[in-house]
Amino acid sequence: MNTLYLGSNSPRRMEILTQLGYRVIQLPAGIDESVKAGETPFAYVQRMAEEKNRTALTLFCETNGTMPDFPLITADTCVVSDGIILGKPHSQAEAIEFLNRLSGKQHTVLTAVCIHYRGNAENRVQTNRVVFKPLSSEEISAYVQSGEPMDKAGAYAVQGIGGIFIRSIEGSFSGIMGLPVYETVSMLQDLGYRSPLSALKP
Repeated sequence: MNTLYLGSNSPRRMEILTQLGYRVIQLPAGIDESVKAGETPFAYVQRMAEEKNRTALTLFCETNGTMPDFPLITADTCVVSDGIILGKPHSQAEAIEFLNRLSGKQHTVLTAVCIHYRGNAENRVQTNRVVFKPLSSEEISAYVQSGEPMDKAGAYAVQGIGGIFIRSIEGSFSGIMGLPVYETVSMLQDLGYRSPLSALKP
């Protein structure tokens, strides 16, 4: 079975890679996720994915005394509304604020992916556009009370209850979840790693 290292605690990214047929070993590495002054959302999400990768790679090398045998994948997702980055809400009040901001409007979801393999690295930023229906205060309150928004960028989960708010998507469903499948597998192949389909050949 093809093996990957995932520099993340995200159950959604783990699920996506596992469903593709990979054996996934998690190597989470915490970093400072503060936005720098004047930093654009595109630059921010790209920097986050790259810094997560460098940190996870350093920890692996320090622990094992060698470079990883398999590709190391890191990613970061941010929701952008009117040029403002909406991260994970720190409180129910902030989740309500985010959802009110997204209500009845289009926003952008950026997901950056960084992969290191055998001394080479690739990174890409994938862009999605999402349109929310207008949300009532009752819907927002009930959703926040469910707890689902509290660890999600932008305070919603496309694959969860939050999916009922989405009128349309332009882009990648898996990218909005946190790891765009097409871009990730393309990058792995560009770096010389096997496609998930290689395990299915007779």
